Amino acid sequence: MGIFSWILMGFLAGAVAKWLMPGKDPGGCFITIILGIAGGVVGGYLGTILGFGKVNGINLVSFGLATTGAALLLLIYRLIKK
Repeated sequence: MGIFSWILMGFLAGAVAKWLMPGKDPGGCFITIILGIAGGVVGGYLGTILGFGKVNGINLVSFGLATTGAALLLLIYRLIKK
């Protein structure tokens, strides 16, 4: 996947994670994109280890793993910022 695709999927995964976990977070759109991209990496890694699948393109499983990873990172980010 090209870098643009990763950024786009990261942005979408981060936005969905933010929608699922609303709250006032600093950083705005930039942090959402970073959390989404990092969430894709974390979600893909954990999903592969746990046998849920791999992040191997733009598809529903990859998007679900990326969104779950982004939500996990958002939760950790909020706990650290407190």
